[in-house]
Amino acid sequence: MALVGKRFPNLNVDAMNEMGDTFKVNVLEEAVKNKKKVLLFWYPKDFTFVCPTELHAFQAAIGEFEKRNTLLIGASCDTPEVHFAWLSTSKDNGGIEGVTYPILADSNRNLSSALGILDITGENYNEETGVLELEGDNVTYRATYLIDEDGLVQHESINNMPLGRNVNEYLRLIDALTHNQKHGEVCPANWEEGKDAMSANRSGVANYLANH
Repeated sequence: MALVGKRFPNLNVDAMNEMGDTFKVNVLEEAVKNKKKVLLFWYPKDFTFVCPTELHAFQAAIGEFEKRNTLLIGASCDTPEVHFAWLSTSKDNGGIEGVTYPILADSNRNLSSALGILDITGENYNEETGVLELEGDNVTYRATYLIDEDGLVQHESINNMPLGRNVNEYLRLIDALTHNQKHGEVCPANWEEGKDAMSANRSGVANYLANH
């Protein structure tokens, strides 16, 4: 079920930072209490392949997110201890040393289950244990959420495992959301900061199309 237009789930999740501190993060509260946008991105697993390229790419752009009053948060289903081991591994060895934003450790899969982003291919009833088991890797897809200052989800997208994200697209989306919040105009296809937006009415689209 799509969460766009709805409030982000109100759940506390373990998190880890580069200092080795374990703490609780509630994404909804981070947005609402701090009056910030939040860009939350999920990746499948620590110590893998596409994942570290994404974490480093987001880190390289962290200043751009901060300029836009946006908190950056990573997330996977690994434990805090595994996160810290990866944070302590150098980039040259496939690690994410140097990443400074918090990383959620949703090891109980409460939040990822609520979001519906787990790679679960089916169910299997184990006759010996009497337990309904979930089949699949039970890790998350590359899901991304842009949450506004009121805790509403303004964007969500999900990539399959092999498909890395373009960080600049999320900066563009934040710019578009901010423009709409400030000016009430809507942002057309391929809009970027500084380009023309338009009024959300018949004459607005007519004028825009006539000039583009």
